[in-house]
Amino acid sequence: MAEGMEVSEALAHCQGAISRGSKSFTLAARLFPPRLRDAAALVYGWCRHCDDEIDGHANEGAARLGERVARLRSQTVEVLGGGKGSVPEFVAFGHVARLYRIPEHYPLELIEGMAMDARQQRYETLGDLEHYCYRVAGTVGLMMTHAMGLTDPAALRNACDLGIAMQLTNISRDVIEDAALGRVYLPLEWLKQAGIEPERLAAERAGVAEVVARLLARADEKYRSGRAGLRSLPLSSAFAIAAAARVYAAIGTRVRVRGARAWDTRTVVSPARKALAVFRALVDVAVTVPGRLVSPRSVVPITPVSYTHLRAHETKAN
Repeated sequence: MAEGMEVSEALAHCQGAISRGSKSFTLAARLFPPRLRDAAALVYGWCRHCDDEIDGHANEGAARLGERVARLRSQTVEVLGGGKGSVPEFVAFGHVARLYRIPEHYPLELIEGMAMDARQQRYETLGDLEHYCYRVAGTVGLMMTHAMGLTDPAALRNACDLGIAMQLTNISRDVIEDAALGRVYLPLEWLKQAGIEPERLAAERAGVAEVVARLLARADEKYRSGRAGLRSLPLSSAFAIAAAARVYAAIGTRVRVRGARAWDTRTVVSPARKALAVFRALVDVAVTVPGRLVSPRSVVPITPVSYTHLRAHETKAN
């Protein structure tokens, strides 16, 4: 897929970033066919670079971080518009975005999510939090749908929900660690209902565990939506996505089981549980086969899916 020396070099760099940065993403990337493996690596590499530009300089202050966000946005717009760019990750991402016609809306929304982190923004309601999750994770799923050739509008919503579910899992696993950095992601109205001050999360772990269990229940709903979209994916991609979803969901299960001790050490999934998750992913894909034979994937023009549109659809469905 990669073309030109600069993109090839960026691809090698991004593949290394995946293996260092995310074991779950590495597993999914290995299960993709080669073309999509390259696309996933280049998208991940750009995301990782942008994230490091913010999280790696969190002590610089809001003004300097704001400047970094503005620079990331400018660099992204440049390469999406066909500019050459000078940073390998941006050169590579521009190549992928043009090749798969990824709408500008998605990467710019992701950068806005990073700006929310830079501002240490807090979220009053679950809806506010999910808007953030849409930006930093749902958009990644939506970008990958373009590389996979997914064109069913309903399935785009499923892909976004899967990204949101994974981010809710990350938040649950890292809630105490994030709080130490001044970042509170749990809905403030939930904390208020539980009688927990946002600044006292580390001292109120039993109560936090109850709030996190509530958040993970919402993640489970989003994982179910994500699995409902597997039928719309090519079989060659569905297994990779299903495996990533099941492994992430297993992290959430471990957090829930560990309760107030979930943050004594980092919650990880053992090799045995990971193998079980992969087997369950295989079953998830197998049950989609009859539906694939009866009703082929629909083909319609792709337009960007905004968070407002997703919320309106969810409200109508309920």
